[in-house]
Amino acid sequence: MAKIIRVQRAKTASVRSLPKKAAKAKPEAKPKAKSARPAKQTKAPKRKALSEPWTPAEVREVFERFRKANPEPRGELEHLNPFTLLVAVVLSAQATDAGVNRATRELFKVADTPQKMLELGEERLRDYIRTIGLYRTKARNVISLSQKLITDFGGEVPRTRAEIESLPGAGRKTANVVLNMAYGEHTMAVDTHVFRVGNRTALAPGKTPLEVELELERIIPPEFMLHAHHWLILHGRYTCLARRPRCEVCLINDLCRWPEKTV
Repeated sequence: MAKIIRVQRAKTASVRSLPKKAAKAKPEAKPKAKSARPAKQTKAPKRKALSEPWTPAEVREVFERFRKANPEPRGELEHLNPFTLLVAVVLSAQATDAGVNRATRELFKVADTPQKMLELGEERLRDYIRTIGLYRTKARNVISLSQKLITDFGGEVPRTRAEIESLPGAGRKTANVVLNMAYGEHTMAVDTHVFRVGNRTALAPGKTPLEVELELERIIPPEFMLHAHHWLILHGRYTCLARRPRCEVCLINDLCRWPEKTV
């Protein structure tokens, strides 16, 4: 028994003499990666607000330049007399002047008065203007306005805005064009081009064509009013284009208030 006890003590001693297991080394903690902070967003520059209204001197300068470049501007709708001008303007709604001219060159050879237009009749009139948008409605309006001119105005195109607006298919713009081009009135016809130029340049900003019209009439000196709407139409049609305005050749680019102009 004593021998067994000695053996067990010897084993115990030998076990105690063994080195302790090294503690399992913990992996060295990796330094925390700094969270990638999003780069500071630079705010897109705010679109510059349209600056102060044009001064009378600046407005005069604009139209002086237009007059110098084109002293006698002409409307691009072909016509022979006030009646054919009225018809051409009615037909030009939602159509190009060039497209209207192609149709009316032959039409006006056979129907250049209200009476001749009535004699032509709606069906044959449609054949002449078939290439123009909304030609059926426009043919009906032209026949109706021809009849009204004969019954109410002695076959003549009236000389007041209210009377012209009473004709089928004729609105304020039509009346202004006819009064200006046929009778030399100082009216301002605001089409899509004039509306764009008035707002983009801040010359005459407005939410509606009427607002732009009244503002232009207020600021443009009387000496320029006879041709003013032609200058503005031509400027919008060939220079101040809807999608890619040609700022580099614009006569008034130094005065224009448009914040996105390219010069």
